[in-house]
Amino acid sequence: MPIDAVNGVTTNAMTNAMTSLSGTSSDVGTSATSGVAAAGATSDGSGFAASLGNAVDGLQQLQSDSKTLALKAVTGNLDDIHDATIAATRAQVTLELVSAVRNKGVDAFNEIMRMQA
Repeated sequence: MPIDAVNGVTTNAMTNAMTSLSGTSSDVGTSATSGVAAAGATSDGSGFAASLGNAVDGLQQLQSDSKTLALKAVTGNLDDIHDATIAATRAQVTLELVSAVRNKGVDAFNEIMRMQA
């Protein structure tokens, strides 16, 4: 699989996360800047929680699609095996991205707790 396809999946996931943080669908640079400002404006973190929730929901949908296409491939009902391969790779890359964001969040929380001790 070409690297560009993997980068496209990662870029799309990050763009969607930044868009959901800022609430707008402008270009990535603008939405990232306003997303940081919006995240700083709310003190309860509900925007960040909502964006993580959306990312998990998207991940579940990608995994469901991948599972459906894999089942079709096994039963012989799939015309093009590439669809199943691409769906599985998208689900895998998105899972790795969500996992990395979660791990960074946990690390940040632990660092903050160490500072307070």
